[in-house]
Amino acid sequence: MPGSLTRLQRYYLLYTGGFILFVAALALLEDHGMPPRWIGYSFLIFTISMYAVIGIMSRTSDVSEFYVAGRRVPAFFNGMATGADWMSAASFIGLAGTLYLSGYQGLAFVLGWTGGFVLVALLLAPYLRRFGEYTIPDFLSARYGGNAIRLVAVGAAILASFVYVVAQIYGVGVITSRFVSLQFEIGVFVGLAGILVCSFLGGMRAVTWTQVAQYLILIVAYITPVAILSWNVTGNPVPQLVYGKVLQEVTHLEERLFHSPAELEVRQLFRERADLYAQKIMQLPDSLNHERDQLSSQINQLKATDAQMKDIVALERQRRELPHDPEQARARWETAMFSAVDRSKPPIHHAEAFPGETEAERDILRINFLALVFCLTVGTAALPHVLVRYYTTPTVRQARESVFWSLLFILLLYITAPAYAVFAKYEVLAHLAEIPITKLPSWVAAWAKVGLVAIEDINGDGILQLAELSLNPDVIVLATPEIAGMPYVVSGLVAAGGLAAALSTADGLLLTITSALSHDVYYRIVRPGASTQFRLVISKSLLLVVAVLAATVAAQKPGTILSMVAWAFSIAGSAFFPALVLGIFWERATRAGALAGMVVGVLLSIYYILRVEFDSIPWLGLSGFRMEPWFHVQSTSSGLFGVIAGFMTIVVVSLITRHDPRSATFLRTIRVQSGAGQR
Repeated sequence: MPGSLTRLQRYYLLYTGGFILFVAALALLEDHGMPPRWIGYSFLIFTISMYAVIGIMSRTSDVSEFYVAGRRVPAFFNGMATGADWMSAASFIGLAGTLYLSGYQGLAFVLGWTGGFVLVALLLAPYLRRFGEYTIPDFLSARYGGNAIRLVAVGAAILASFVYVVAQIYGVGVITSRFVSLQFEIGVFVGLAGILVCSFLGGMRAVTWTQVAQYLILIVAYITPVAILSWNVTGNPVPQLVYGKVLQEVTHLEERLFHSPAELEVRQLFRERADLYAQKIMQLPDSLNHERDQLSSQINQLKATDAQMKDIVALERQRRELPHDPEQARARWETAMFSAVDRSKPPIHHAEAFPGETEAERDILRINFLALVFCLTVGTAALPHVLVRYYTTPTVRQARESVFWSLLFILLLYITAPAYAVFAKYEVLAHLAEIPITKLPSWVAAWAKVGLVAIEDINGDGILQLAELSLNPDVIVLATPEIAGMPYVVSGLVAAGGLAAALSTADGLLLTITSALSHDVYYRIVRPGASTQFRLVISKSLLLVVAVLAATVAAQKPGTILSMVAWAFSIAGSAFFPALVLGIFWERATRAGALAGMVVGVLLSIYYILRVEFDSIPWLGLSGFRMEPWFHVQSTSSGLFGVIAGFMTIVVVSLITRHDPRSATFLRTIRVQSGAGQR
């Protein structure tokens, strides 16, 4: 083992050095006039080619290698691979953006995700590794018995992982559409090729060693721009040490900008716009007919006066784009109304905990903060694609050690994200607010084309007020190098890091989905006598189908990256956490209890997401579907209700159903301490 470990370290040291030399070469070429688009293409081609080489070198036809990397991954490298698997597009792209927009509230993600790995180390990882096998449904089926629990576990794993992987592929589309000037939908499927090249050829073996390479790229890409920005602003290249000082400057800028007369005027205009939309909604369908008639009258007047054709065409376009019926008008105008309401509200002070005008509003924020921390903690401890990584280590001891390394590698990003948000906000407040719109930097228009930045001069003064600037949280990390005026090669580096983060997580998620279908359904239930070769053929075929389906959904832009990921965590936590924890630590938990708890938990979580987040589901013929949140809890924390309901259901049903005495034997097997160094 020491010789193997040394060899691996040498390989990845050479790989890291080669990547740094590649970045330096691109910086030199940019200095000599290389166009930004070609820098983006270079990063895309180089990184995906490297991942492809690793995938080809790691290809395998062995089932154990395909599903769990032959259980030969050392703790250090498994920790690094887990870090890459974990640091998804949500962590890399979305976390700093959420901290930028919500300030203190965004720390819920840092606390929840960190706490989740503590639970994994204490409650789950050692027992799962002693059990062995390949998947989480394997464990639940062995613990509780029967195929019914396996099928429910498969369904939950597929659902949670699918929502999660859609978010990753969406992140790939955002990156490729901006940095290589591809249409978003095309960029999604281009990125899909990079995902498939590893997971398709070599399964977990290829995914593991690719993820190690991806971690090295993403952590360098994440830290470099904020370190440069920190040096430019403070003279200190370690942003984690000095961002508190910059936060004070941000606070001073907020006090000046938030209360400026122009800013107050803009917020009032957005308030008036929200009221106008509310009035139009109340007067449907007459308001829609009136608007259509008014546009028709204006068009006829222009035609009668021989006005310029461009003015007529513009009004005709407005008429065509009007909602076709009252229901469509209601949906569109409600969206516009809520947007105007949000932009009319006073901005959140970055350093203020639980801001609100009343104590009731502050209590709502506290509830949502704690609920989100809870859901992310239990969701982290229940995600199948994370838990299966602890099947890949040689021993139980190394499974425990790999959790430690995972936390260490992940913390490098987590302690940097708050600094990222503060420095980015400083740049926006100090150098973007209150400048003429005609003099806005080029990055604003570039990201506006992607749909992540919007500018509206609602008061018509030609000056950009903060309320007139709309930033999607997913843009903050990717745009920070441009916001700070860094060379474009740094932007390309960040894009390569975001791509590595999205691809690494997507690989693991797709493998989880296909393993559940091919191993747990096809092999365990449908055809237990299937040959090894045919099992791999089925797995790879399903991998391709699921990947294309996920890319198709991602191309529809279903939501922000972080919101989709939070839904996935709630679903996973509701489905798996109660059944896993009670299955390991409560001998009395029964098959009926676990089955009922998993079904109740996941269905309740999904129900809550749909009812709180969506007003209509057209393909089901449902409209006016939205309900008020329970106890003001947002849909991203639906797992709060799902997990509690899951625990209660398992306990109650288990107490009133027959206990299987074989569960005691199973628990003694996975709890035995003397085997800690053996399995």
